[in-house]
Amino acid sequence: MRAVVVTEYAHPSKIPLTLNAPAPKAGGNEVLVDVYSAGLNFYDILQCQGKYQYQPPFPFVLGTEFAGRIAADSPIPKGCPYKPGDRVFGGVSNGAYAEKVAVKWADVLPLPANMTFDQGAGLFVTWPTSYEALVGRAELKSGEWVLVTASAGGVGIAAVQLAKALGAKVIAAAGSPAKIDVSVKYGGADHAVDYSKPNWQQEVLKITGGRGVDVVYDPVGLIRDSLKCIAWKGRAIVVGFAGGKIESLPLNLVLLKNISIVGIHWGAYTTKEPAHKPAVYGALLDLLSTGRVKPVVYGDIYPLERIADGLAALEQRKTWGKVVTRIRNEEAAEKAKL
Repeated sequence: MRAVVVTEYAHPSKIPLTLNAPAPKAGGNEVLVDVYSAGLNFYDILQCQGKYQYQPPFPFVLGTEFAGRIAADSPIPKGCPYKPGDRVFGGVSNGAYAEKVAVKWADVLPLPANMTFDQGAGLFVTWPTSYEALVGRAELKSGEWVLVTASAGGVGIAAVQLAKALGAKVIAAAGSPAKIDVSVKYGGADHAVDYSKPNWQQEVLKITGGRGVDVVYDPVGLIRDSLKCIAWKGRAIVVGFAGGKIESLPLNLVLLKNISIVGIHWGAYTTKEPAHKPAVYGALLDLLSTGRVKPVVYGDIYPLERIADGLAALEQRKTWGKVVTRIRNEEAAEKAKL
């Protein structure tokens, strides 16, 4: 099968596509999924270079998020609610950038009927990260002001939509007019600012009538700058450092403004708080299936043969929404069954 196999640490541009990788075998509590689309994430770029906190042994197949169908040759473990052909999305520690993946059936969820495989490819990690950040960590309340930095990116645009669906007033912050347009058009942000401009925080203060935002959602590394426009008792959520630099913070502002700095590491919930995960996914599936929120997929869908181009574009912050690689064409696959 075709797969992105990492045999030694290297930049994604240096990892060739393997055309004859061995197909995965399902363990006792696993199912096999024919992968139709997979989501690209910044941490994939780090993992294949040995720079991520979790490093599997060589060789390994890159990729964590996927959407597809339960394979015809998949075993169905006792208690598993799925059958061959069911549309699902899910996640693995690694292995998604391939035509087939073995995954614990508990880490697979039904893909809503109103979602395409491309839309489903980025649901498993991206959306619960944003939901738990806003609801579980920041305890967002209806009517509060939320500032979302890198608002046109995968987790950012999900956060914009979720905050809106939860009744918040959202200020999207992005680094270019094009990405600001995406944040408003697809995310539904109430206001937008360009954080590449000097003193952009003053615009945020003006929008909020001088009080600042109640919640800062930051996946890029702008917490320090955002503290200049956070409100009294505000909560700043550390989501990631896509900008490439881990920040040091002026704790005097934390003290003087009586604010909280909180982190979100959704992947750690698997071992630290597994009982909480079903409630998060349940809430998300309700929002997604009713159309209150809708995944935004980047306009250039990369075939598996061009996945290095997609990861490069993501790394260079040229993309918006969720960047996806399409591994199987749904229409062609359906015709092949006839």
